Amino acid sequence: MSTKQQKLSVLEKIGYGSGDAAVNVVISSMFLIITFFYTDVFGIKPADMAILFLLVRFIDAITDPLMGTITDRITTKWGRYRHYFLYLSVPFGIAVFLTFTTPGFDYTGKLIYAYITYIFVTLMFTSVTIPYISLIGVLTSDPKEKLSANGYRLFFAKIAAFLVSIVVPILAEEFGKDDLQRGYQLAMGVMALLGTALLLFCFFTTKERVEHEIDKKPLLEQFKLLIKNGQWTLLFGVCFTGTVGYVIRNSVAIFYAKYYLGGDASIQSSFLATGVIGAILAMPASTYITKRYCKVKLFKYTQLIVGGISALMFFLVDPGDLYMAYVLYFLLSFIVDLHAPVFWSAIAEAVDYGHAKSGKRVSGLSFGGISFAQKFGMGIAGAVVGYLLDFFGYIPDEVQTESALVGIALMLTIIPGVFHMIMGGLMFRYKITDTYYEKIKLKLNI
Repeated sequence: MSTKQQKLSVLEKIGYGSGDAAVNVVISSMFLIITFFYTDVFGIKPADMAILFLLVRFIDAITDPLMGTITDRITTKWGRYRHYFLYLSVPFGIAVFLTFTTPGFDYTGKLIYAYITYIFVTLMFTSVTIPYISLIGVLTSDPKEKLSANGYRLFFAKIAAFLVSIVVPILAEEFGKDDLQRGYQLAMGVMALLGTALLLFCFFTTKERVEHEIDKKPLLEQFKLLIKNGQWTLLFGVCFTGTVGYVIRNSVAIFYAKYYLGGDASIQSSFLATGVIGAILAMPASTYITKRYCKVKLFKYTQLIVGGISALMFFLVDPGDLYMAYVLYFLLSFIVDLHAPVFWSAIAEAVDYGHAKSGKRVSGLSFGGISFAQKFGMGIAGAVVGYLLDFFGYIPDEVQTESALVGIALMLTIIPGVFHMIMGGLMFRYKITDTYYEKIKLKLNI
């Protein structure tokens, strides 16, 4: 099929983007509110929460490669990836709802419940996310169309993040009245229904049109081929370090607004929204820039700039300084996400790179590995936040000590900034530009 025949309609790009909006109901809740929910609403101690986040990631080490292998081996009349959105949309929504339900158990019972539901939502997340991030590779082989589709995808992902950051706190307060636990359960129940509907919309509006021959290789052989793909291993490291930085900053944003800036619920909500709006605007800006400027250069230099802005925010923003905090947080959130469409296109291109180099294609495990890198980064970041909150003496819903305030400020700025600079530094070794990828396509005849 020629590249011209692989142009995607606006509806299909919107449908593709709706899938990431569904996935981001989970991701955004994990990034933006679950840490606050577990400590200040559910009632888990920060140190216990840190262990929870870390231990569950060991399950991902098994389930992510397994799911990647399953997507390689099973094909239905709808293709290799889309049918998972149809079959798993309802269990996905149920998992989200249960995760944000607070049972009336004692502390031990609640901790056990948190483990069960967090594992459940993680498994559902894996089961739809790996097929979803693999989908772009079979929608089209045109790199410009991939980049454009990913622009739509990440725009809708940020809309989902906006809903979670703004609508959920408001709905939780409205539904819960004096019972915030009930409020969060119902608010996230609404988000769960939305996520289910969006997955179904993605299924019905997209089409798998690029067919790749997948070798039926044993998992160990696939793993060895994957490790030899230097561009994929590079992206694995990029994904891990970037996710750690991203999750640390976003997890602590609500703490920063509440305690460092001294904000009430409206300030907390608007501060989170400021970051999300910056990220939303970054999506069309990234698409515009990459049409005129090298996507790889955009990626690496923006992440280095993030480190500088993070340092500025730490040293320039004093407790209670709302104006400077909002301005710098918006700028930080805008620049940090300019790389996102490039990254998700790069994964599919790295799979083709490995195929061209070795003559053997490893697709499902490639995307499963990146999903694991993302979730392992989420787990490490969650554990870091939990341990640092405990280390700096954070006490939920109390006036914080100077040490706790400094710790919260560090977790919003300097600490994640370092990870983003490492991420940008790694991208100096990435070489699959659009020109280079055209050569890969010629070799693979796609």
